[in-house]
Amino acid sequence: MGLDANSKAGTIGAINQKISETVPNLTGKVHLLPCCIKYDGPSAVSHYFKPKPIGVEMEGMKVEEACFRGRKLQGARLPIPNGYSGFVIRKQSPGKRKASEMSEDNTWEVAAKFENITYWNHDSLPSKDDAFVRSLHLLSVAEALHKPVTAEDLASASIDMEKN
Repeated sequence: MGLDANSKAGTIGAINQKISETVPNLTGKVHLLPCCIKYDGPSAVSHYFKPKPIGVEMEGMKVEEACFRGRKLQGARLPIPNGYSGFVIRKQSPGKRKASEMSEDNTWEVAAKFENITYWNHDSLPSKDDAFVRSLHLLSVAEALHKPVTAEDLASASIDMEKN
């Protein structure tokens, strides 16, 4: 991926993690589409993109259907895993920054929050084998790897090793 004229490789930024009560909740309105949209301005998306349940369940996931630019999409809504949160962030304008943050030229703020995300496929039904679904499982693997080991865990592992 190339960098645009305003990007710097390896820049460091900060995210203002204060979430005001006026931050919109986009639960049920966040979608991961199987395409790249090269536009970041306002659009009447809800006027054209109208997902609806089709009454089919695949591997415990309720399938939804929608069309985007004439292409049929099939997707499923997934909750954000326990212990994690979903946020939409945007670059913080200089007028909103505190004096202590003015040295950061790459400061971000929370623009919205969400509790689930709908991912879409255009050639197949949603499945637990889809890359996006599998990527969420990595969060539980990371948690298990970083979990502190107790004396009981070590004793149990020693007993298991002695049996082999």
